[in-house]
Amino acid sequence: MTTKDYDRNVVLSTQNDFKVVGTRPVRHDGVDKVTGRAIYGADYDASGLLHGKILRSPHAHAKILSIDTSKAEALDGVQAVVTAADFPETADKTMELGEDETKLRDLRGNILAKDKVLYVGHAIAGVAASNPHVAEEALSLIEIKYEVLPSVMTTDEAMADGAPILHEDQTTEELGNDSGIVSNVAKHFQHIKGDVAEGFKQAEVIVEREYNTVTVHQGYIAPHNGTAFWSADGRLHIWCETQGSFVVRDSLADLLDIPVSMIRVTPTEIGGGFGGKIPIYVEPVAALLSKKTGTPVKIVMSRKETFEGSGPTPGSKIKIKVGATSDGKITAAHAWMAMEAGAYAGSPVGAAAQCVFAAYDLENGLIDGFDVVVNKPKTAAYRAPGSPNAAFGFEQALNELAEKLGMDPIDLRLKNVATEGTRRVDGPVFQRIGAKEVLEAMREHPHYQSEKKSGSGRGVAIGFWFNIGFDSACNIALNKDGTVNLTEGSTDIGGSRTSIAMQAAEVLGISAEDVRPSVVDTDTVGFTAVTGGSRTTFATGWAAYEAAQDVKKQCIERAASIWDVNAENLQMEDGVISSKSDSELKMTLKELGAQLSDTGGGITGRASVKPRGVGGSFCGNIVDLSIDEETGKITIERFTAIQDAGKAIHPSYVEGQMQGGSAQGIGWALNEEYFMNDEGRMTNSSLLDYRMPTALDLPMIDTVIVEVANPGHPFGVRGVGEANIVPPTPAIANAVYDSSGNRITQLPMSPVAILEAFKS
Repeated sequence: MTTKDYDRNVVLSTQNDFKVVGTRPVRHDGVDKVTGRAIYGADYDASGLLHGKILRSPHAHAKILSIDTSKAEALDGVQAVVTAADFPETADKTMELGEDETKLRDLRGNILAKDKVLYVGHAIAGVAASNPHVAEEALSLIEIKYEVLPSVMTTDEAMADGAPILHEDQTTEELGNDSGIVSNVAKHFQHIKGDVAEGFKQAEVIVEREYNTVTVHQGYIAPHNGTAFWSADGRLHIWCETQGSFVVRDSLADLLDIPVSMIRVTPTEIGGGFGGKIPIYVEPVAALLSKKTGTPVKIVMSRKETFEGSGPTPGSKIKIKVGATSDGKITAAHAWMAMEAGAYAGSPVGAAAQCVFAAYDLENGLIDGFDVVVNKPKTAAYRAPGSPNAAFGFEQALNELAEKLGMDPIDLRLKNVATEGTRRVDGPVFQRIGAKEVLEAMREHPHYQSEKKSGSGRGVAIGFWFNIGFDSACNIALNKDGTVNLTEGSTDIGGSRTSIAMQAAEVLGISAEDVRPSVVDTDTVGFTAVTGGSRTTFATGWAAYEAAQDVKKQCIERAASIWDVNAENLQMEDGVISSKSDSELKMTLKELGAQLSDTGGGITGRASVKPRGVGGSFCGNIVDLSIDEETGKITIERFTAIQDAGKAIHPSYVEGQMQGGSAQGIGWALNEEYFMNDEGRMTNSSLLDYRMPTALDLPMIDTVIVEVANPGHPFGVRGVGEANIVPPTPAIANAVYDSSGNRITQLPMSPVAILEAFKS
């Protein structure tokens, strides 16, 4: 195993036999972004463009008795007004939305409310006008009569007997069967492995606690936006910031009851997403307004609207019980998890159940999951959705267990760590994974081996994300100068253009700079699933690998025809085609490219893949912090993130993902929350009051990339975008306990929460 030091970043690798993969070229889209030339959704403009605005509910729960838009429509400059009545009536169906699925009626109801509003900020009507100011004024002229209803804001409130019901037609799915009981619990499921009751009988030490988290937002820089033009020929063109242009296309086709072939979605550059820009919000409203006006309509949410009207991550209530023998072997574990779905069913509790015990080899485990609707915005994915909530509980319980046993917390984890062949409590059996290697790297790291500063606390935790595969497509065309153009459909959030291009370059034996990657619209490339689930470098990279193999094969065949030899006697290495037996026969890609038009035309490789060799990723944190006992303020003094990347295609981007996820996890741990008043209204819906960490709040975040190759990918890739947000909250909570002796079981661990804990 070799170690390479880059400032405070380390790569631990057993794979060094690549020429492009594993290097650090300049990102292809970097110049456009740093010079301001890159076009984001809010930048899009078109001739005759109208500006749209959306009227939103002031109530958390209310019946809509009537909507009168006549005064708004009469206002000078207003071109159209739409409500839910403008959607076509279609049969309900279950829709796939990238990382999630939902009912069509729920998606439609969340876009524009029809009979009820279910949260403050719920969209009701859209207006298109000559400028944003007229549209804003028009919203104030729409008259709506409500019957205000009691609301429920937490899982406890929603699950209580006699709770106000959000959906009178929603019955609880109980262990896979319709119970027929109308309630706010959309689903209760279980995963069981072994005999949990017997396992707890064998335990000599048991820890049992409850942990609570509140709603937080992804905090992307650019708010949601979309421009629509429904042209006279019936085609609908959308420009928007999205993590999945095909998800936008397919969702609009169902909502508007038109064929997918009549919709073209062009993704612009995206100002952050983290899962929150997979769902659609404003695009259907812009489309309906464009259909009425015959002109393009652009809608850009304000920051307040983004907080109140798009999908945050859920608040949760989690109960953990774990038992072990005196030597540290876990005998049983039970996780009871209720998560807020927001106004419509579909919380990430299912994903949380896949992650909560995944890092450990448990003989006996039970997971109870509850998907609960509440009067808040419908939740959306946020970087390993559900897993941070689950880890906040279980990783704290493990440290508490280690303390009772008198064991080092990393040694306890290593004694129970999952390895190849381990069957998770939720069913799947692991292939080759790197949980053990991550823990070993944590134990041996200078941070963990160092002495703590006086008054500081140290905490550790690990986290897991299972990653996904899904569909991806890629096209590669050879240019006459020996470079290639690569087109793909995965919207680029964190540098995936380059990581995908690098995999094609590795196959073709050329430099990453000789690949020109482009993210294109839905008419130009085959179906490609969302940029989410840590799938992009894995799956679209694999598509690029296969398309490059296609190009390589065609190049060899073309050279064979030029030389009039058998293609089986030729090879292609380092961008040079040569004969295996005749050293005189050599041709570079540039030389071949120059002859394309005279030897049969262009060479284009293409591939569509749906890879199944997904390899989950594990990440661990070591955190040192201090607490000001007078103010309750926590200062993170040292932070180390260690993650298995399988193979880091571009180590700098992997490090950036690790540092970004860590920063978000620190914010989630210490400050971030939706602060709700008694009326169900968020009172801190601005970036001034919603306290995300800045550079002044963060330490230098050290990284260690562990490379345990994923056998399910040609280069060993594991997705790395999500596991890194999982361990910060429990690692910080464990460090708080180590520093103060106070076990904090709620998020955020704000100064107020710390001072209250110190008083108790």
